[in-house]
Amino acid sequence: MPASGATSRRASVETLLTDLHAAPVRVTAWERLEPWAVARVTLRGGAAPRTAVVKWVRDGPGETRTEPGRLHTEVAALRFLSDDLGLALAPRVVAADPAAGIAVLEDLAPRAALDRLLRRDGAAGHAGRLAAFARARGELSAVTAGHADRWLLRRAGPTGSATADAPLFDRLRDRAPVQAAALGAPLAGPVAAELGAAMAELSDPGPFGALSNGDAETNNVLVRESGPADARLIDFEAARYTHALLDAVCLHVPGPGWMTVGDPVAAGLADHHRRALARGVPEAEDDRRYGYGLVAACLFWAIARLQRFGTLDARAPGDRSRPQLVETLEAAARTAAHHRAFPHLAGWTRRAAALLRRRWPDADLDFTDPAAFPPYTARLP
Repeated sequence: MPASGATSRRASVETLLTDLHAAPVRVTAWERLEPWAVARVTLRGGAAPRTAVVKWVRDGPGETRTEPGRLHTEVAALRFLSDDLGLALAPRVVAADPAAGIAVLEDLAPRAALDRLLRRDGAAGHAGRLAAFARARGELSAVTAGHADRWLLRRAGPTGSATADAPLFDRLRDRAPVQAAALGAPLAGPVAAELGAAMAELSDPGPFGALSNGDAETNNVLVRESGPADARLIDFEAARYTHALLDAVCLHVPGPGWMTVGDPVAAGLADHHRRALARGVPEAEDDRRYGYGLVAACLFWAIARLQRFGTLDARAPGDRSRPQLVETLEAAARTAAHHRAFPHLAGWTRRAAALLRRRWPDADLDFTDPAAFPPYTARLP
């Protein structure tokens, strides 16, 4: 960040907190947490906390995530959780001026991002932290389910729809056949019918409608490196009300950063998430209902990732994004087989993966080999 930008934001934080506490507050240290538009600050004066985290709207040339609405959404989501629902699962908003593009949040240090610990140590040493992560995702959905009206008031007022993802599912349903044909695996007949049914399930989640932070991955959860295996969720800039089981996909199917995530059933992570979810969504105890929604979510994710086929096909052999796509498809199909849902669409997903294995010999790997691919193997070497 240019010095002038840091100086201006520092002054804005001081003014915001001074007004809040009716006493002078000074920022005595400003540590930019690259590459994000985030800084950890040390404060002095008034009743301000000793440290806090500052987020701002990016405004530099060529930067991404510059939409002012992202910060507004995050502040609304965090206040919805803490002030409306009393849920201490995410940082509390200390002060915010969305119009100025500044928010001051509770500092959750000394917690660390779970993905960093997994990359550093492997998953075997962090079973308790992974369990805490799974429970936290389920708890977020359990507590927020049934509160769409309150979320709408926080987000934008009493008008509009609580669930904003329906157009996304409609687009995938319409576009996937084109990509499938390009791959040589047409989507037709019972397969197309099941794709429509899966997208309909996600578009109209019923009792499974809940708040998501929009990126349910291990980089957006902070845990303690020692002591209690609790978890706190961060980064609510893309928060939205959607199908709760979309937040469970990360336990079953690799996200962008991982080659494999292991078997969440054998590891117990699936049960941790499901039990936490069922405390607020009793329908999660129904095997058929739960499995139907979970498989729809996992297949949606896998087929959405398959839309990258053209980009990946142009990459050089050995690029790890290729085998990662194969495992994404196969992991979704395994989840479908376990829950006995969407058999035609899952079979098509397996066939698509087989086509990619033949097209990309470098991606024809045995992902079930625990020595070569233990749980949470990073996609990048």
